[in-house]
Order: sequence, then C-alpha cells, then structure tokens
Amino acid sequence: MADNELRISGLSVSQGVVTTIVARASEAVEGVARVGGNDIASSLVRVFTSRSIAPESSVEAEVVDGELRVGVHLAVFYGYPFTKLAASVREAVAGAIASQVGVEVSSVDVCIDSLVFPKE
Repeated sequence: MADNELRISGLSVSQGVVTTIVARASEAVEGVARVGGNDIASSLVRVFTSRSIAPESSVEAEVVDGELRVGVHLAVFYGYPFTKLAASVREAVAGAIASQVGVEVSSVDVCIDSLVFPKE
C-alpha cells in the first residue's frame, strides 16, 4: 500500500481522491469561498480557469482505530456564522464520503484560515 493511500473497511483510497471529494463537498456549502486558506497558486488557477484545485495540505485524512477522520482548511465569506458554517461543512463532507466511498466518517475538523470580504 502506498503512503498516500488510506485503508479502511478492506478498501484502499488515495489521499487525492479523498481530497477531491472533501473539496467539492465543502465548496458546495453556502458561505465557503474555497478550500485552502491563503493559497495564492490555487487562487490564480481559479481566476484563470474557473476551476478550484485544493492543495493536498488543505485536506487531511487519516484512519485511526479503523475510523476515518478528516480535516479541512477553508476560506469563508464574511458574514456567515462560523459554528453554523462548520456544522454544514461537516454534514456535507460526511455525506459525500459516505455516499461516494461507502464508509462513515468519525469526525470532520473544520479550520477557518481566512475571511473573504465582499467587493463593494
């Protein structure tokens, strides 16, 4: 098994696959600007290609005692209450992993690294 693979419930899944699922689920939540805090490279990619690319360091996933634990770093829009936003992200990520990978997520840690202010 490669270092960048997670093994859970008899299944190996690459970190990149988990990162993509977590990023897409997180970015679908209202109030999330992007996955990753102040990552200039992914901001430039998004500006020029209208695609988001979550850096590998923006999503952490590990299997501990047979349970999948996920962490995601976000930039969020100003004006959204953090606790409600984090709860929505947790629900979206856990649901996406459960439906796509077929395993339950024991925890989703949400780290808000930066705020995005609306342009006036």
